[in-house]
Amino acid sequence: MGTHVSKQVERRKAISTEKKTLCGLHEKCGVDFPECSYKPADRKNWMAGINPDKVHINQIVWPGTHDSATNRIGVPCITRPFAQCQNLSIYKQLVKGTRVLDIRVQEDRRVCHGILKAYNVDVVINDVKKFLSETEKEIIILEIRTEFGHEDPAEFDKYLVEQFGELLIHQDDNVFHKTISELLPKRIICVWKPRKSPQAKAGSPLWNSGHLKDNWIDTDLPSTKFESNMKHLSEQPPVTSRKYFYRVENTVTPQADNPILCVKPVTGRIHGYARLFITQCFSRGCADREGMTFINGIKLGVPYFVPSLKIGSIDYKNCKYCTQV
Repeated sequence: MGTHVSKQVERRKAISTEKKTLCGLHEKCGVDFPECSYKPADRKNWMAGINPDKVHINQIVWPGTHDSATNRIGVPCITRPFAQCQNLSIYKQLVKGTRVLDIRVQEDRRVCHGILKAYNVDVVINDVKKFLSETEKEIIILEIRTEFGHEDPAEFDKYLVEQFGELLIHQDDNVFHKTISELLPKRIICVWKPRKSPQAKAGSPLWNSGHLKDNWIDTDLPSTKFESNMKHLSEQPPVTSRKYFYRVENTVTPQADNPILCVKPVTGRIHGYARLFITQCFSRGCADREGMTFINGIKLGVPYFVPSLKIGSIDYKNCKYCTQV
């Protein structure tokens, strides 16, 4: 018992120290970077407002959400706090400016997060279709994966192609250097990541996992995660020569040996430093490697367009805790 208490005391000290480290970096370096003052007048149609005839896909900072379809996960007030990363529907997230969705499914096509499940994936698909029917130039990156510990839904690739049809942007390395307008009227880059089923091939309506990479580490220590993200990002090729999207998630994960297991208080340790991460990308000279970076919990809640350095990035913002600055 004494050993366990001592371990918990040390963990709390480590978390406190790491939070102070990020806070100190924030105070020392600030959070301003080139073009950071840009805010779209209409979040629902923000891609239409950044000159889609000239802006290339690898020049865009794409706002996105982590575990996007968890607004109704589990049982309210009982299991939901342990798995809910978002409290808005997919449609509402898209209206607010989100353009990248992270969807996890299980064998029966229900959305899930670990062992907890929510609604059928049809709810996600219908929300995406509804949003696209109300807009003209918005592109969505839809990542759907089989959740860890589950089997692939039967013939799920065929199901996705049937559902989205002509909206799908086919897998093609040249897409990274095309403009928004050159991809229209197709609207969805759909990355399907099965656990055992065959991966999508070049030219397919779906994209394979090789086009969306990351270096995830499982920790609840905010500064450790922040610096790991920066290190792995700096090791990537510049976006101008890369044929894949690279993901950085500005989030930390509840640990089983820690008494705090709910999502919100743990991820809150790092959410406020999403802008700091982008600023540090510029100051440390790796902004040209930031193509498609997911930052979970971004507090400013707006998409960026940074034409001067041509970075393309996905910023994961958790809509539940998002505030405008």
